[in-house]
Amino acid sequence: MKIRPFTETDRPFLRTLFLASRKANWHWLDESDWRLEDFDRATLGERILVAEDDGHRTGFAAVLPNDNFLHSLFVDPAWQGKGVGRLLLQAVQNDFTSTGALKCMKANTLAVAFYQHHGWEVVSDGESEHGEYWLMHYVL
Repeated sequence: MKIRPFTETDRPFLRTLFLASRKANWHWLDESDWRLEDFDRATLGERILVAEDDGHRTGFAAVLPNDNFLHSLFVDPAWQGKGVGRLLLQAVQNDFTSTGALKCMKANTLAVAFYQHHGWEVVSDGESEHGEYWLMHYVL
């Protein structure tokens, strides 16, 4: 498994992965308006890292590097629980220059547990169009 920078050839597959992963994990939301192009809007202007295993794209992370903010981390549902998320998260954390931040939906309890297991701490909460979220920090 390797983590590498995004290239445009990744876009079609990552669009599909983004849609499939949200459908599998964001069960509390209405998916009827979700489209493949949502990936493009969600990652616009962000640094994207791609997880790849033997030529198969298994996940991605999108970061706002100037803010040390992890905006998205998605793993192909078929690859969840196989270390993909851990490797992506480590790659992101290694690039942080100060305390890292992310927002994790409260309803996504598996993701909340994942981040806490990897040293992230809840510092506050808030609400977005997708529901209530935890603001989490990772202190270097």
